[in-house]
Amino acid sequence: MVLALATLTSSVALAQGQIGTPAAPNLGTPASEAEIAAWDISILPDGTGLPPGSGTPEQGGKIFATKCALCHGPEAKGGTAAALIGGRPLTDGIDTPKTIANFWPYATTLFDFTRRAMPWQAPRTLTNEEVYALTAYLLSLNKIIGPSDVMNAQTLPNVRMPNRDGFIPRFPERMP
Repeated sequence: MVLALATLTSSVALAQGQIGTPAAPNLGTPASEAEIAAWDISILPDGTGLPPGSGTPEQGGKIFATKCALCHGPEAKGGTAAALIGGRPLTDGIDTPKTIANFWPYATTLFDFTRRAMPWQAPRTLTNEEVYALTAYLLSLNKIIGPSDVMNAQTLPNVRMPNRDGFIPRFPERMP
């Protein structure tokens, strides 16, 4: 009993940072406001957070050929990475491949994901103009926008995605 009590007391003391042991591992340094701001790049469905810049499908096609086609295929129909065009309605079954046209409810989400995660081997290396252009190109390939439409912070939130009403929002008061 005494041994158990001593062990318990020592464990509590260590957890509280007593007996010369820090309570936390003390790794890293506190992030500065500038470092936090650099990672605070969320884009909301209504366009809040979209950066300055613009792009067209034509510009995006050139960028896609050099930075995306290796994985997504030259026509965005898939390769080592998923297809970005086409797709049957999701109501066809649980195994239906998700694509831009049949899954994504907001065009701003496509911009946000591309900006954060692409290209996969070098995420966050695309400029805002490149992301707008790629977004325009992919939306145009999916026949969601026209081939001469310009995407920017004003036009992108106004794009009506085919699956906009395909989700049941958890917090409807937050949706545009």
